[in-house]
Amino acid sequence: MALEDRNRVVILEDRVENVSGAEFPMSFDGQETAFNMESFRDSFDIRIIRVTPTDIEFDLIGVDASIANALRRVLMAEVPTMAIEKVYMINNTGIVQDEVLAHRLGLIPIKADPSEFLWKHDGSVPTDQNTIVFRLDVTCEVNRAAEPGETDPKIKYINSAVYSSQLVWDPKGDQGVRFESNPIKPVHDEILITKLRPGQTISCELHCEKGVGKDHAKFSPVATASYRLLPEIQILEDITGDDAELFRSCFPPGVVDIVEERGVRKAKVVNPRKDTVSREVLRHKQFEGKVRLTRVRDHFIFNVESTGAIPPETLISQAFDILVEKCEISKTALAAAVKNGEEDE
Repeated sequence: MALEDRNRVVILEDRVENVSGAEFPMSFDGQETAFNMESFRDSFDIRIIRVTPTDIEFDLIGVDASIANALRRVLMAEVPTMAIEKVYMINNTGIVQDEVLAHRLGLIPIKADPSEFLWKHDGSVPTDQNTIVFRLDVTCEVNRAAEPGETDPKIKYINSAVYSSQLVWDPKGDQGVRFESNPIKPVHDEILITKLRPGQTISCELHCEKGVGKDHAKFSPVATASYRLLPEIQILEDITGDDAELFRSCFPPGVVDIVEERGVRKAKVVNPRKDTVSREVLRHKQFEGKVRLTRVRDHFIFNVESTGAIPPETLISQAFDILVEKCEISKTALAAAVKNGEEDE
């Protein structure tokens, strides 16, 4: 099997062929390709496609699916963040029960740099080095300035809805100085916590601790972290005229364009990464034998959406650092196992 074919997942009308089924990376149909560092360095690449304050899209090229999936899992479960871990309820006369309210509070993402805090272990006391404290004191009252007959609760009452913006950070120790330029607060101000009516009140103290997503989803720094293989569309024979227009309509906008060459309008693939691989084009008989749909096996398109607690580009860097650390631990453990085996012999 040619290297190019081994590196492609083939999309047919009714099935998918050449799907990876090897027990070991870089093993194809009984053929093994030994790992070579120089070859890996030549093929490995990371391309940043798009970065926003909450999202990042990048291409991870030249690695096995196991590495891509390991990076995805590290992003979701092992990059630490700060989140509300304990809620000390002083008074709650609202309709939402204490435990439900505490759960909703715990899921509010907190904008704080976890590297500035220590891990808080079981039995250790909260300090300014391992804990962030918030307070929530809200009472609903009738708005005396509202017009008679007003029905909108937001106007008729004061504090009819409790939002994350009403969480007040209570600096402890030297936190006020350490975070003076970047005060700790919820990522979003308009997260609805609960609703109140006149006479109802909530008073509580909230303690944030450092944690990871594998312990609880509230610590996960990403809303979504996913990858897909790069689509590849190969036009084997020229597709011209009305067929070109039909061919373009079989793909999402921006994937295929119509160009004119020597007075002939023909279809041309311009951006295959936008394709959703719907296989619509394979339903038309006139394109039989003229197009080949594949996916590049070692080209992963990553889309990561941060909760906002940590910038997405920082998340990726931290995830790679954790992955490298895991590899180092595995290498050390393997070397020790080999040494012990040799000594036993």
